[in-house]
Parts: sequence; structure tokens; C-alpha cells
Amino acid sequence: MPQNPSAPLPQETGRSVFALSAEVREALEERRPLVALESTIIAHGLPRPRNLQVARELEELVRRAGAVPATVAVLDGTAHVGLDRAQLERVAEDPRVRKLGHRDLAPALALGASGATTVSATAFLAARAGLRVFATGGLGGVHREWIRSQDESADLRLLAGTGITVVCAGVKSILDVPATLQRLETLGVGVLGYGTEHFPGFYLSSSGEPVDWTVRSPQEVADVMRAREELGGPSTALIVANPVPEAEQLDPVVHDRVLAGALEAAREQGITGQAVTPFLLEYLMRETRGASLEANLAAVRGNVRLAARIAVATAAR
Repeated sequence: MPQNPSAPLPQETGRSVFALSAEVREALEERRPLVALESTIIAHGLPRPRNLQVARELEELVRRAGAVPATVAVLDGTAHVGLDRAQLERVAEDPRVRKLGHRDLAPALALGASGATTVSATAFLAARAGLRVFATGGLGGVHREWIRSQDESADLRLLAGTGITVVCAGVKSILDVPATLQRLETLGVGVLGYGTEHFPGFYLSSSGEPVDWTVRSPQEVADVMRAREELGGPSTALIVANPVPEAEQLDPVVHDRVLAGALEAAREQGITGQAVTPFLLEYLMRETRGASLEANLAAVRGNVRLAARIAVATAAR
């Protein structure tokens, strides 16, 4: 159900700025399980035409598990939760589709822009629509050398104020993982390790950092979600940290060697600010000959499957 069903979805004179697909709206009304999916990986994370193939594959994984997929994007100034076939193709194929974080949503809606949604924008729009579970690859977090750069992903602040369960493979390993976990604790964002006592390392099954709580089934996650609702209090996200299987992770030795080279290259070239993350990810993909991308996709697939199972367990109660 929507978190605040009495509050109407925002409207602008003459047109809606928020649209639910017919399938998503019907699932919400019937209280059937739903899983939100981000669209940045489609528009900006994968080469064409593989991006569209992966987008369709992820939606199909949700359906096979008994849930309804809701890919999120902004098209012509309207925020869409759930895309039809043509809309999904547009996000995958139109080079003019921008990358939108939460802070970009209002300008995009007001100016009639189109964009793929990042973690922060997807989590916000999905929760606003009433969805309770969101699957993604890896979260943003505190950047390395934060003391000097003060660089931190907007994902963290947004999740600190958005009551949605996010299934992910931890945070991107190019970030400062210990500092990110500390920041999540400060912000009151809950973290559960799924079948693991260590926080995942995105491309790697483990970052080496411990988690305080471990769950071992979708039902246990659903039970935690229910307990949070019954307790009330601040509306913060619940992170379900689901490690990529060891057989599909990036070779840890290769990962550490290539990442060290990427960080050194970024320093030498003076790469700073928002340019750092795409630079490092592109460097890893190039120097690992695509192995980092395959590990990323393995993580995303596993997260989508798990998110669907959690959504089904939550809807069943």
C-alpha cells in the first residue's frame, strides 16, 4: 500500500507529473508484490543493444518469482513507475536520456525533460508510489579521501529519509566501504547481511567488513520489515546486502590490482568530483576486459531475484 494513501499524487495543471503503469496500479490496488527497478543501468550502464536485453531480462526475473516489475524513469516531464515496452525501448535507445538523481527530479518534471533514475531518484519515486521493495546493483557511498574532498553520494541522505527496502550487493568497491557503513549507522539506516556475516563488496562477495545482523530467508527479511512498521519512528531505508556468488565474483587479486591502478590514474589525470566514479568504473571494465561488468550483472540478477522473493513474502502476510 502507499505509505500515505490519503495524499494525492502530485499534479500540474493540465497534465500529470506522476504516472503509474496500468499493471503497477492494479498490483497496488490488489496488494500484490511489486519490485522497483532503476533505469540508469539501462541508459548509462551498459552498451547498446545489450542494455535493452538486460532490462527485459531483469523484468522477467521479477515475473518468474511471482512479483510485478516496476522500472522507474522520467519521460517528457512525467515520472513513470512501471514502463511499457515502447517506453523501456526509449530509455535504452535514446541518447538524449539524461541521468537523474533525486535532486534533479523537480527540474526534469518542470522542464519536460527525460531521464533515467539513479538509486536516490528511484527509491524516492518508488516509495512515493507505495512500493516497498527496490532492487539495484550497488549503492553510492562515502568516497575515498573524503576528508579532503567531502564527496559523498546523495544515495545515503535520501535513504535516511525514505522507508523502502533496498536489495543490493553493498556499495561500489571503489568507495570507502568502512566510512560508508559508519555513515549509514549515523543516519539510522538498517543493514542486513543476506546469508553472510560480512558486508558484500559489489564486485566481490565480501568487503571484509562485518555486518551486525544476518538474515537467511526472504521471510526473515519480511519479518524485519513488519517489525519496523510496528515500531514506527523515523522513516529510513532497510538495506539487504546480498553478496554476488563467489563463483561469479571478480577475481579479488585482479580487482585489487586494477583498482589501485585506477585510483592512481585518477590522481595523475586530476579527475575529481562527480567524474571520479564513472572514470573508475570505466577503467575497471576496460582493464578487466569486461569481467567487472559481468560480475556487476551477476550481482544485479541475484538482487532482483531476491527482491522479488522478499516482495512475495511481504505480500503474503
